[in-house]
Amino acid sequence: MSDDRRSVKTYVPAEQKDRWQGHADELGMSQSEFVRTMVQAGRRGFSIGGSEKAAEPDPSGSDPEGNDLETRVEAALSEEPLSWEELVEAVVGDFEDQLEETLDALQDHNRIRYNGRKGGYTLVDE
Repeated sequence: MSDDRRSVKTYVPAEQKDRWQGHADELGMSQSEFVRTMVQAGRRGFSIGGSEKAAEPDPSGSDPEGNDLETRVEAALSEEPLSWEELVEAVVGDFEDQLEETLDALQDHNRIRYNGRKGGYTLVDE
């Protein structure tokens, strides 16, 4: 990963920020690390399940069923203690597997293809 980082700002209700800070503290993470990890985990959760369209996130930002990242972290830690790096790998590795499956499905449905000349995946023109 590159050391070239950029700042991103967002505004959330004070109660939500307090909850995020509490979760970050429980995990021994900075709030920036927590939000970055949460966003990546959330993107992983928007899968194609049965239709060709990705699920839409809840615009309210609420998650009444619990944080999917929390569930994955608990599952990863259910066997043994993990270091920060091992925990990130456990969560990211799962995402990489899902991404590969999604890319395969999109290629099977002729929605994307790998184009070596363009250096990566491209959308198929409809």
